[in-house]
Amino acid sequence: MKPVKFAYARPQELSELTELLHSEGEDARILAGGLSLGAMLNMRLVTPRLLVDINHVQTLQRTQNAAEYVQTGALVRQADALLSPEIARDVPLLRAALSHVGHFQTRSRGTLAGSIAHADPSAELPLALTVLGGAIELASRRRSRVVNADSFFLSPLRTVRRPDEVVTAIRWPRRRNDERFAFREFALRAGDYAVVAVACKARVAKGVVEDLRLGFAGVADTPILLDVSFACGERTGEGLADAISARTKALEPTADLHASRDYRRQLAAVLTKAALMDVFTPKLESVS
Repeated sequence: MKPVKFAYARPQELSELTELLHSEGEDARILAGGLSLGAMLNMRLVTPRLLVDINHVQTLQRTQNAAEYVQTGALVRQADALLSPEIARDVPLLRAALSHVGHFQTRSRGTLAGSIAHADPSAELPLALTVLGGAIELASRRRSRVVNADSFFLSPLRTVRRPDEVVTAIRWPRRRNDERFAFREFALRAGDYAVVAVACKARVAKGVVEDLRLGFAGVADTPILLDVSFACGERTGEGLADAISARTKALEPTADLHASRDYRRQLAAVLTKAALMDVFTPKLESVS
């Protein structure tokens, strides 16, 4: 199939972009990398009246530093982020997740913000942003706002972004010196969306867990966090990893043609233990 007929606009400024979205609303679709949108257009899953190509809005191409986070503009490509020494140093969980995203060819075009905005529940980048406690910057003609990742995703392919808004940047919290990270995933083929993915962020001091965030992709309609607060104050080790992994029995994963609910639940437990042993070992500096 081929897309239905649509108009095409290529704004040069953010104000021009937001004006187009304000006037067209739900009849407009935003084109950045176009990897997901192109397929959806061809299959006529979306039938926009206007396609808005944002690739010439220069302000969306910037990466900026703040005291607490690294801000990546909406047009920062996945390949550039994967090769960035700054990302590797300051946001290692993002770099670890990116190594599982697509292939060389798709990463050269795909954007970080596009993956976040697309909101596939099996995608790696929404999971990484959620576990890190990051945020999404949105702009419309009327206003700008910042939405925390844990309240941005509503259901598969659906977020709180309004039709007249565009994602302008993603805020990735900067790594603290005492933080450790791990990312584990199982996919049917390299570069596929995850059947299950696990990401975690931990602070460990003298062998004791001070803080722990553990999240999953591929087991629910959105990236989810597991309550592991009981682990704070406990000593690291295989026993604690087993205790935390046992909590995955409470998950109610979705089932599809790739995996049953029980298979995903068991896989979540296995990947959770592997990720936890990564963060509980001193060499965790290099995330999986």
